[in-house]
Amino acid sequence: MLTLDLTNESRWVELIPGLRVQLRPLTTALMVAARADPALDIATAEGEDAIATEALALTMAKALARQAILDWEGVGDAEGQLVPVSPAAIDALLDIWPVFEAFQRIYVSKGLLLDAEKNVSPPLPIGSSAGAIATAPPARAAAKTARRGKTAR
Repeated sequence: MLTLDLTNESRWVELIPGLRVQLRPLTTALMVAARADPALDIATAEGEDAIATEALALTMAKALARQAILDWEGVGDAEGQLVPVSPAAIDALLDIWPVFEAFQRIYVSKGLLLDAEKNVSPPLPIGSSAGAIATAPPARAAAKTARRGKTAR
C-alpha cells in the first residue's frame, strides 16, 4: 500500500556522520523543477554512453539537491568557517562521493522506489503464449482430415 504523507514540511536528514541537511519533501513539483535545470540540457547533449549516463546521474542529483536542500549543519571550508547553502556549495558537496551516495540512497531512492512500485506487473508463466488471453472463440468441432492423393489445380 502506498502511504500518502500530506505534510509539506521539510525534514532534517543525516547524510554522513556530522553532516545534516534540511530537505524539502520529494514532490512532483520538485522533480519537474530539477528536470528543467539548464545543466541537464548540456549533460544530455554529450551522448548516451556509460560515462555520459553516469555524468547525467550526477547532474540530475545536483539539480535535485539545489531544489531540495534548504539548510545544513556540518559544512565548512578549509579554514573551518561554516559555509552557507548556495548552488555552488551544494554542487561541491555532492562532488564528495560518500555524500552523493548517501543523498541518492536516502532521498532520491524513495522517489525511485515509488516510481518502480507503480510499474509492477505479475510475472508471466514460462512460454511465449502462456500469459496470453484467447481472443478467438473455440472451434465447434474437430477439423476434418485432409484427403490424400492428387488435388485439382
